[in-house]
Amino acid sequence: MPTSSQAGAWRRGHSTNLVGIPTDLLASAAFNEAAPVLHIAGVREANRRLFTMLEGVNDAAGAAVLFEDYMAVVFGLHPEQRMASRKPGQRRRYRSSYLRLLRGWAFDSNGAEAAVLKGWVESRFGLLPTFHQAPIDRFAAPAWVHYVEEKMGSRFHNNAIYGQLDLLYEFCQWRLAREGPDDRRLRLYRGVNDFAEHPLVERIDRRDVVIRLNNVTSFTEDRDIATCFGAYILETWVPTAKVLFYNALLPQHAVKGEGEVIAVGGDFRVRATYY
Repeated sequence: MPTSSQAGAWRRGHSTNLVGIPTDLLASAAFNEAAPVLHIAGVREANRRLFTMLEGVNDAAGAAVLFEDYMAVVFGLHPEQRMASRKPGQRRRYRSSYLRLLRGWAFDSNGAEAAVLKGWVESRFGLLPTFHQAPIDRFAAPAWVHYVEEKMGSRFHNNAIYGQLDLLYEFCQWRLAREGPDDRRLRLYRGVNDFAEHPLVERIDRRDVVIRLNNVTSFTEDRDIATCFGAYILETWVPTAKVLFYNALLPQHAVKGEGEVIAVGGDFRVRATYY
């Protein structure tokens, strides 16, 4: 298992973010244990009507429909809206969508859509990615250059895509505050075949270690599903404040595996076992 020093002592993140706590604290294993509440500055205030309407919804399915309808109207995601905005003879203009990014992430966590998700986490939470098709251990690394090129691709930045992800995150936090665990932590699993993407930060004992996860990482709620993705199973506690998406959030747009959770990364204490 590679160590942080072997990975070039890669910086965890920027000095600023939009969630109001130091990035070094957010990236630490201590944050995951404390599991405080987080919000992206200004998102709920700018979309007060959405969250006011959500308070009047009594079931999860109704909340998902309300959220999707709100996003479709605000960001022009309905096909009818796109057609109505076109002039005769004008080429159809692609509009980026949070749903497209979720599907892209499910297909390839190192693809162009995944780079945009990693860029959003970098912008909002201050955490730098540690892997994008290859380990990133310095700003001049080819992997870093490729990541920057993909995260800034114009096809994904023509429809306030970061604003869409802000709302997805805040809606997820709204749901988890109502139906999540009282201690605001989820026990999740991740299957891996090796530790090339997960530099070792600290070894606690034979099975328990602190590792540095990429700034966006997929987990599953089901250990048996994790075994489908690797021989080593990483078990950890993820604070709900780091969760961007889980399958039950938008049932009609579930990502690949049953029980999948997309979360913000950083340093995590994990128990590694061999399946």
